[in-house]
Amino acid sequence: MSVIDQDAAPRARRIDELPGPRGWPLLGNAPQIERDRMHLQLEAWAREFGSPYRFSIASRQFVVMSDPEAVQSILRDRPEGFQRTQRLSDTAQALGFGGLFSSNGDTWRRQRPMVLSGLDPTHIKAFFPTLVKVTGRLVGRWQRAAAAGEAIDLQADLMRYTVDVTAGLAFGTDMNTIESDEEVIQRHLDKILPALFRRLMAPFPYWDYVKLPRDRALAGHLQALREAVDGFIAQVRKRLAEQPALREHPTNLIEAMVAARDREGSEVTDGDVSGNVLTMLLAGEDTTANTLAWAVWLLHRHPEAAAKLAAEADEVLAGAGWPTAYEQLAKLDFAEACAHETMRLKPVAPMNIQQAVRDTVAGGIALPAGTLVVCLMRPAAVDERHFQQAGAFTPERWLAGLSATSSKRVAMPFGAGPRICPGRYLALAEMKMVLATMFASFELAGVEAPGGGDAQERIALTMSPVGLRMRLKSRLR
Repeated sequence: MSVIDQDAAPRARRIDELPGPRGWPLLGNAPQIERDRMHLQLEAWAREFGSPYRFSIASRQFVVMSDPEAVQSILRDRPEGFQRTQRLSDTAQALGFGGLFSSNGDTWRRQRPMVLSGLDPTHIKAFFPTLVKVTGRLVGRWQRAAAAGEAIDLQADLMRYTVDVTAGLAFGTDMNTIESDEEVIQRHLDKILPALFRRLMAPFPYWDYVKLPRDRALAGHLQALREAVDGFIAQVRKRLAEQPALREHPTNLIEAMVAARDREGSEVTDGDVSGNVLTMLLAGEDTTANTLAWAVWLLHRHPEAAAKLAAEADEVLAGAGWPTAYEQLAKLDFAEACAHETMRLKPVAPMNIQQAVRDTVAGGIALPAGTLVVCLMRPAAVDERHFQQAGAFTPERWLAGLSATSSKRVAMPFGAGPRICPGRYLALAEMKMVLATMFASFELAGVEAPGGGDAQERIALTMSPVGLRMRLKSRLR
């Protein structure tokens, strides 16, 4: 990636030379896009117009790229060449989670080391006994449902699990929403990302002028989450007061951030702390839970892969219902392959919108500073040029050594470059833990989408299956 110069400029096409769908006056292509299925429309246009192409929503013009080399170059040229869009940063800040995910520039640089250190493999290994406890609770919940013959709201249960894991690892808090029959924090969390996505894609910021009923309801959910976040921070301050040594040797992310905030001359702000707490809850719940839901759906439709996963779980776990030793996770190769294959076919982040910081060239296109670029993450990953039988669910393809490494550079489920997902190690640990547990402890008696047929994709910043219900039979005696 390089700044446009006299040699590069003549060889780069201008944005107005790109093909794209014909739009409406003033509204552009907004009337042609169903927001909940926006990623599918953009992928359809990519098949029609190729990569890159352009479209617009009102006055905002977007360049869309799906070529993996162009996407890689953009994601790796962060934060100097590309960054989160200004609307995303401003909107997230207004909603109260201006953490690492939505921040840019110096704010991002200041926060990233603390977030990375709190989510590294060393911390995950130390946290493993608690992960085992949370997993045991999930098995108990599912055992009760299996015994009663009840259908399980798959995503809701998986989100309980991922929130409990995130709260335990990042905040040192045992939320135990898995066993709670009371109101759980998820009913507030699941309103935030759809609201953020709706505001990002709106033709204009109507909420600055008029509050619709959904905007007023959102304010209530945000207030409930702020109170929960304030509670987490208060608990940590109490813990640090009782154990001063934790200020120099924090055991989790929130302790590190609060300790840094309290140091004289620190650049860490109260907003940094609260924003990252909320960001961790949102990101930790949504992305991993939805990937697992897609994995269960795909495994149910491919019983031969499910049987192979069950055989691996039986061998590695030696008859136990779930992993009890950290070293067992490294032996769950097929479970990890199922996770990667799921992320290839059903990426929970199928589009990644970036904004050019400076005049630059990507994918052979001259991009002036401020240009909005949509990176489509799935088209290359389901292209026969990169994967044989690209539309098939074949976890074995990820067990092929060096070819798996090159495949990850095409699929990029966690992004690429300096802003690669800091939670990727935790996400993979959770996915392997849940998949091995499910198939060691249960048989899938059924996984159904509303109305039968295929599970429908819906995007609200992240992409999820709609309304999956699961039935289980216990394998444990």
